[in-house]
Amino acid sequence: MRCKSVRAGLAVLLLACFPTAYGASPDGRWQTIDDETGQPKSIITLTQASDGSLNGRVTEILQSDKGPNPRCEKCEGERHNQPIVGMTILWDLRPEGDNAWNAGTILDPSKDKTYRAKAKLAEDGQTLEVSGCIVFICRSQTWLREP
Repeated sequence: MRCKSVRAGLAVLLLACFPTAYGASPDGRWQTIDDETGQPKSIITLTQASDGSLNGRVTEILQSDKGPNPRCEKCEGERHNQPIVGMTILWDLRPEGDNAWNAGTILDPSKDKTYRAKAKLAEDGQTLEVSGCIVFICRSQTWLREP
């Protein structure tokens, strides 16, 4: 009986130490890396809804040629000339298998372009591959989890 208790305790301890091995959550802060320059660009806060869908908003600008508080000058409609910090740029990504999401939308505020979005969380839970596509032309970024 005591042996089973020790095994159960060890199993719980191992799962607590390695939570990403069994379905890591993408919730949290992510540093985006610009796919054209390779430089850190912004911090995005991702939230996962109860239905498993993902949404992301800009929390911080790390690099911009428009200064520390850029506005979405090229955006049309309700986003026109709005601050990019606080703006939702990723929405309605739906779960698709283990640690993958698809069929969402991502906005590039600097170009006022929206793309079909998908994302895949690495097994270690520390990197997220985010892609945006128009027809068959895709752009991908690797996002790094903030500590």
